[in-house]
Amino acid sequence: MIGPGKLIVCPTPIGNVEDITLRVLAALRAADVIACEDTRRTGALLKNYGVSGKLVSYYEQNEKARSAELVKRIHGGEVVALVSDAGMPLVSDPGFVLVRACVAAALEVEVLPGPSAALAALVASALPADHWRFAGFLPRKRAELEAAFASAETLVAFESPRRVADSLAVLAELDPARPVAVCRELTKVHEEVVRGHAQELAARYAQEPPRGEVVLVVGPAPAPTAVDLEPALDAVRRLVESGAKPRVAAHVVADLTGASANVLYRALTG
Repeated sequence: MIGPGKLIVCPTPIGNVEDITLRVLAALRAADVIACEDTRRTGALLKNYGVSGKLVSYYEQNEKARSAELVKRIHGGEVVALVSDAGMPLVSDPGFVLVRACVAAALEVEVLPGPSAALAALVASALPADHWRFAGFLPRKRAELEAAFASAETLVAFESPRRVADSLAVLAELDPARPVAVCRELTKVHEEVVRGHAQELAARYAQEPPRGEVVLVVGPAPAPTAVDLEPALDAVRRLVESGAKPRVAAHVVADLTGASANVLYRALTG
């Protein structure tokens, strides 16, 4: 009986083809099959290094069916290399379904280190890197975007160049002084890292949107300051005594003081 093969997850350059590692090249040469997002793009990379191999497409729309096929091949003793168009597979790229299927089938999964736009941007941002989180692509809905920007850790996210100004405008409304780095075209000829505050960068990119692939790095949200509720609560009481409804009074005072309307209402009625 043929023993199981394995899956090798291979990160590829995010821009500069010289960033590929020797281990990744060796894995691609040795693989029985290379699963990739775009066979033309991966084919060009392989040709650049004189690597030949059997390529099969593996992208979001065919992940489930292709994963079942690849797991069967690995069970039969083949080595499958997984690549995405750029960077580390699974990080906002296809691959999760296949890795999970291999783990469920008790097949070996080897992950090779290599280029990552998220890590490169984090380090280049000069923002705190001891605690950070990756958000993939920033959400489009305002409430979800505000929640992302409320992170107490440094936030790293991909963003469309067409939406950079709008996203930064939301952040500038919430916290105009929040430190931000806009990292674009990392490792490429026109690489640029612009550091500044949310308000100034929102204004800059409203005038001239960035070009190319963008990674936003946003500094941690400041810790909430303690609010002395007693003066605000006293104001709510006086409004209620004058005939205002408790919830309306709580919202009016909250708008003026920055205190939470819900907290004021509960303190008044609790």
